[in-house]
Amino acid sequence: MVKNIIDFFKNLPAKQCTKCSSYIEEQHECYSQLCDECTGVKDL
Repeated sequence: MVKNIIDFFKNLPAKQCTKCSSYIEEQHECYSQLCDECTGVKDL
């Protein structure tokens, strides 16, 4: 059982893009599986 939910989320491993294997620079608990470059998202 998880004693502290904050510790659980802090200790999640960094997510990697399923297409190019680069690390995704966003919250690890998000649902996205692709990085910004592979999804075509550009900075404004």
